[in-house]
Formats: sequence, structure tokens, C-alpha cells
Amino acid sequence: MKLVLITALFASSTAFAADHAEAPTAAADPAADIADLYAWFDGTDVRFALTFAGLGAPGAAATYDADMLYQIHIDNDGDTMADHSIEVRFGQNDAGEWGVQASGVPGADAPISGPVEVAAGSGGPRVWAGLREDPFFFDLTGFNETLSTGTVAFDSTRDDLAGTNVTAIVIEAARADLDGGTDTINVWATTSRIGG
Repeated sequence: MKLVLITALFASSTAFAADHAEAPTAAADPAADIADLYAWFDGTDVRFALTFAGLGAPGAAATYDADMLYQIHIDNDGDTMADHSIEVRFGQNDAGEWGVQASGVPGADAPISGPVEVAAGSGGPRVWAGLREDPFFFDLTGFNETLSTGTVAFDSTRDDLAGTNVTAIVIEAARADLDGGTDTINVWATTSRIGG
């Protein structure tokens, strides 16, 4: 099971953690390897973006796995227990086309599903999944130089992850449906292999 934890302070900024295939076992199961989890407040909505299968080469296909369960957990009262858990799965039809389904989305009366690379849901919560350039910005070269020399060598114009791809799950919901009236929520994500 893979776990990423963030705390989002909607009154000020977004916090996040990153894992881009650093663990030795990550390459063996890219569908389970969470790269980042982002959460942000946008007007009356909250958006979540869970990325996985990081460091994909340009032109490589997205990573979908019907045996993987992705969960985004939301704690809105500070007790470190999930008050909402969104479950996302992928599946293929007989033609080999991939689709996505999200259940437990706050404000949705039923699971939201549709083909990948297309926003599913209208007039309420929405779900999208597909391939995107990795949004995480990191100067790995400067980081390694800083470690080896002891002198700060970061360059704000150098992004060593530029051009690499991740598979992303993006969920939008009304803030009123999940935040419990607070400006702070805790958000974490897990992956679990459930079949195969």
C-alpha cells in the first residue's frame, strides 16, 4: 500500500509531498506509485489531483490498471480520521477502451464514470483521468550539487522533471459538501492492489 499525506490550508496555500519513483520497488509497479497529491480551493470548489506512474517518457501511454484502487481521504475535523473517502478505479470495455469510475465523491448521489481523457459529470462534482506533463517542478541537478558540495546550487529556471509525464486523476467537488465549515482539511491518498 502506498501513502501520501498532505494538509491543505485553504485560507493561504497548498501543501504537497512528492515521490517520483525514488523507492526501489516503484519501478516494478508504476500504477501503484503515487507521485504527488495536490488539493486547492478555487472559488466555491475544491479540486484534488492525484498523480502516479511518474517520470514517463514523452509519447508514452498513460498507465491504467483495473486491479488498482486509488483512494483520496479527507479529514475535515482534525481527528486524523477520514470523513470522506473517494475511491477511483479504471476498467476496460470489450473494445479495449479505458474508463474511470469514482465513488464517494462528496455531493455526488452515485458513482461518476466515463471514458478517460474526458471530464465526467456535469452540474456538480466532476472527474477526469488521463496523461499529463508532470506539474511538479524540481531542480534535481541543483539538489545533487548542493548535497555534494555543501553550497546551495539551486537554479529556479531549471526543472529536471520538465517533459516527463504522469497519469493523473482530477476530482472537483463543492467545498460546502466536504469541508465541514473549516478552512483546514487534511488530505491523503492510498493505492491498493485489489485483484489479479
